[in-house]
Amino acid sequence: MDMTTHLTANPLETGGDELERYALEECVKRQRIDHRVSVLVISDKRCETAPKFAALGADVLIADLPEFAQEIEGRILASGRREQIAYLPTTLQTLPAELPGQPFDIIYIRRGVCGLRYPDAREVIHALKQRLRIGGKLYLSVLGLHSELGHGYADAVQPIEQRFAELAPALREKYGIRQPVCLYSERNLFMLLLEAGTSVLLTLTTTYGNVKGIAVRV
Repeated sequence: MDMTTHLTANPLETGGDELERYALEECVKRQRIDHRVSVLVISDKRCETAPKFAALGADVLIADLPEFAQEIEGRILASGRREQIAYLPTTLQTLPAELPGQPFDIIYIRRGVCGLRYPDAREVIHALKQRLRIGGKLYLSVLGLHSELGHGYADAVQPIEQRFAELAPALREKYGIRQPVCLYSERNLFMLLLEAGTSVLLTLTTTYGNVKGIAVRV
């Protein structure tokens, strides 16, 4: 699908997974009530999700690694929504204390949490929770322990607090994930969100075994 088709179609009907649809539907509900929705999208290197939120009227900040700056900036320009979408080159652990649009109504994390050890991920999610307004929602996607990625994973039997290893060699090459990762079960994700101080609304495991969750700041 080219960028023009992507932007002229209804964002609620264009691709994406179940978690993304939940987040976009939440954006629509908030836009009807507040007429101002602020969204933080983390790890959107192909700039696929941010324009969908912008098409619904939200102001969006993308936080992603500096090496993706050229691609993200180019796609923001191509989207025709430069006034609504901003980009910040950073990592999950180096987000500045104050961000444009903070506190956010929605924080959507596409990837990145699995590249952290569990205790570090818990600290990051707790810090992100503090960037939400009361009643704001966090949408998080992680790699599943019981997905294909778990085949031959050296730390599969380790408790979540100690789980951090490389994927099996063939899977490292297949998915281009060459750094150690922490893979999650659905219960692991539930506990991560709970221990980070959020109220967990939903967790789910996809057909492919990856795990997603929705939490709210209360």
